[in-house]
Amino acid sequence: MNVIDMHCDTIAQIYRTQNQKETQRLLSNNLCIDLQKMKLGGYMLQNFAMFVDKGEEENPLETALGMIDCYYQELNENNDWIAPVFSYEDIVKNQKNGKMSAMLTLEEGCVVKGQLSLLRIFYRLGVRMIALTWNYENEIGVPNLTTDEAGTPRFDKRNSQGLTEFGIEMIQEMERLGMIVDVSHLSDGGFWDVLHHTTQPFVASHSDAASECNVCRNLTDDMIRALADRGGVMGLNYCHDFLTESDKPAALSADTSIFMDAGKQTKKISRMEDMVRHIKHIVNIGGIEVCGLGSDFDGINNSVEFGNASGVQQLYEALVKSGFSEDDADKIFYKNVLRVYQDVLK
Repeated sequence: MNVIDMHCDTIAQIYRTQNQKETQRLLSNNLCIDLQKMKLGGYMLQNFAMFVDKGEEENPLETALGMIDCYYQELNENNDWIAPVFSYEDIVKNQKNGKMSAMLTLEEGCVVKGQLSLLRIFYRLGVRMIALTWNYENEIGVPNLTTDEAGTPRFDKRNSQGLTEFGIEMIQEMERLGMIVDVSHLSDGGFWDVLHHTTQPFVASHSDAASECNVCRNLTDDMIRALADRGGVMGLNYCHDFLTESDKPAALSADTSIFMDAGKQTKKISRMEDMVRHIKHIVNIGGIEVCGLGSDFDGINNSVEFGNASGVQQLYEALVKSGFSEDDADKIFYKNVLRVYQDVLK
């Protein structure tokens, strides 16, 4: 059984700890994802997001470039385990050679700084997917996150504001280059602008179903249908607060204070029964072809029932036990995402 995971923050964690002179490496660490855990979990491909917190970083572009260097350093040191992918053919080649694949992605389009020239440079560096926003407005658009008059985040309120003029130019240039547009975190208005101003499949790399858990980071049923009609995929996010509305805190634990000291997780547990419930809803609304995985491992600060990347096959078994055929479970676990990569990557 193969696994493709469209989103994790592992490299950002490793980069951060290495800058603090601590030892965290991609081969083995105490995070949720490392190469040994991926091998045990049956991974074909992991997307590694270069996550930059625009509100915390003095120079987001410099930080993103430092993370990219960290990413390639780790891949080079472990090239008998894993290799980067720049095209669909690279995925096929790596699998034939018995290696896992890594895809370089960006989470926070502000690092492009409103310049298509920087976008093209990121493409040359190997970036093949970009989440247009994180939790702040940037030159591209706005997140699906608003605050009230007191400055408190409103996770139940959706944002209708769309992309900027540059944002539209950027997604069209991404499409021309063969880069995948990622709408996770993006406003509702931005989602619909992506749909109306592109022609290729796009993704929501780590988002769940709003009808099952009413937070703005999850996709509405209309969005799920539109994404499916375009041939895109949404990746199931393992974050507890995106999966269930029980015991919801005033501020979501994931994607707000995204970094945590290794091991210092909340007592909440993301349950497989909630994951299966979301998957069933997504498939019911958009069809089996629209659902994939986007764990947000090493970006969420709650534990997961099956532990870490090494235990993800327990979710596969839960899907089959709940009534999914093995073929449909394979589509969710890797075939749907692989189809999008074959369609878009050049």
